[in-house]
Amino acid sequence: MTGASVENVKLAHKGETVIGEVMGDVALAGFNGVDKFNGKKHDILSMALMYPNLMQVVVLKNSGIADIKQVVGHNISTGSPGSGTNFMAETVLKALNIPADKYKDSRLSFTESANALRDGTIDVGFWSVGPGTSSILDLATTHEIRMIGLSKDEVDAILAANPTYTAVDLDAGIYRGIDQPVPTIGVWNVMICQTSLDTDLVYQLVKALYEHNDYLKKIHPLAAYTTPQNAVKYSPIPLHPGTIKYLEEKGITVPDNLKP
Repeated sequence: MTGASVENVKLAHKGETVIGEVMGDVALAGFNGVDKFNGKKHDILSMALMYPNLMQVVVLKNSGIADIKQVVGHNISTGSPGSGTNFMAETVLKALNIPADKYKDSRLSFTESANALRDGTIDVGFWSVGPGTSSILDLATTHEIRMIGLSKDEVDAILAANPTYTAVDLDAGIYRGIDQPVPTIGVWNVMICQTSLDTDLVYQLVKALYEHNDYLKKIHPLAAYTTPQNAVKYSPIPLHPGTIKYLEEKGITVPDNLKP
C-alpha cells in the first residue's frame, strides 16, 4: 500500500514497484514532468486502463453550500497529499480561478474527510473514486448530504485545463438522498510500469488481466471497464511494448501516438 497516485508514479519510475495504479491526469503529468513532478519526466508507460474515477464533491445538506465556487472562505479537504484526488481537486479549483489562499485545505483521506464532514471540522470534501465508495455511503446513512454538481461552463473550463478529463454524470440513486444525476468530471485509472520492464513479463501480465476479466467482474463490477479496447481508446500516455504485443495479437490497432 502506498501514498497513492503521485507516489506510485515516482516508485515506478525508480523501479521500486513492478506495477502501480494511478489516475490518468497524474500519469500524464508524470510522463511529461509537469505540475507536482517539477520538470522531471518520469520513465513510465501504460500497461492497461482499469476503470474511471468520478469527482464527487460532498457537503452536508444543511451547509448552505450548493456551488463549487462557494468553497471560498470555507474549510475543505482536497484529499490526502500526493493522492490522485488531491491532484484533481487542485487542478479543478485552479481551472475555476479559485486561488488556494481563498480556502483552508485540511488534505484528509477519504475516511477522515467523511468523519470531518460529520463532525463539522470541514465544510466540503473532495473524492475522486469509483462511484459507491464506502466512506460516502457510510456518511449518507447518518447525515443528509448534497453532491455538488458542475455547470456546463465550469465543465468546459476544467476540460480545457486537462485533456485527460471527461464530462460525466454521477448516477442518481447511488447514495441516499441523491435522487437526480449530478454533472461532474471523470478520469481513468491507469496501470503503469517502468519503461524498461521486460516486454515478455508485461505481455504475460496483461494477458492474464484481460483473459481473466470474468473473474475480476465477480469481485467488482467496475472490472467491466478493463478491456483491451479501452486501453487504446483512453490511455493518456504511450503503451508498454508488452501491452502493444498483446493488443496487436488480438487484431487491435495501436495508434502511433500510443507507441513509445
